[in-house]
Amino acid sequence: MKIVRTVQELRENVRAARAGGAEHVGLVPTMGALHEGHISLVAAARRRSGLTVMSIFVNPTQFTEASDLDAYPRQEAADAALAEAAGVDIVFAPEASELYPEGFATTVHVGGPLTQTLEAAGRGPAHFDGVATVVSKLLLAVGADAAYFGQKDAQQLLVVRRMVADLGIPAEIVACPTVRDADGLAKSSRNVRLRDDERARALAIPRSLEAVEAALALGETRSEALHARAATVLAAAGIEPEYLAFVDASSLAPVTEVASPVLCAIAARVGTVRLIDNTLLTLPRAGGEN
Repeated sequence: MKIVRTVQELRENVRAARAGGAEHVGLVPTMGALHEGHISLVAAARRRSGLTVMSIFVNPTQFTEASDLDAYPRQEAADAALAEAAGVDIVFAPEASELYPEGFATTVHVGGPLTQTLEAAGRGPAHFDGVATVVSKLLLAVGADAAYFGQKDAQQLLVVRRMVADLGIPAEIVACPTVRDADGLAKSSRNVRLRDDERARALAIPRSLEAVEAALALGETRSEALHARAATVLAAAGIEPEYLAFVDASSLAPVTEVASPVLCAIAARVGTVRLIDNTLLTLPRAGGEN
């Protein structure tokens, strides 16, 4: 595995791999602090790619709180070891000045409802400007045929897909299932900041989603009633969500009833740690199967 720091070096290595027979190049964008969720993205990329590239870059432009940026774990040596063990071919780990050199003045902005709700409501529209800008730069730097993202960041996934479609970037954006710990908590680099008591409380987040799924399976389709089920579970753990939303899975428009696929999305702080999670709701098929 190679670790490269510059776009020029990255492109040279990708060109050499393609010349050597790598027909498909997969990109796994990360901010490091790798966990099993990231490794699952690598596995998905390797199933299709002759060359798998992972970026490790804590992107400052998508953080709206300086304290969150400062607290984000940075552990490049450990991350590189995990990436190599997972089968990554190239790690791209640039300095901020490599992607945002002096005089950098361009922002990629995805307009419309996708960047006006949920995460954007709390973190501000600049958050997704930062995401869209850095992902577009990474896709163009790698020349990737596909990039792999986790479903846990469902809104980010939709924003990136919109950006790629609108700009005509020839890369497929692949969604991969959320990876969870044995207790149900969605894998996140922020989980390590939870104290033991906070982690126990945080389990109410996936359990609230399970309560929604169970109610839907029993025939409850009204968003208001499903919201109440989830809110009850969260309240029992002393968690007041920043948002608990039922939205169309494609447009993020609010819905009053589950008909077409609906995203139930949650953001909440447990102690000082902000966590997000979601589940995709679809109506049960005849015979009770989803």
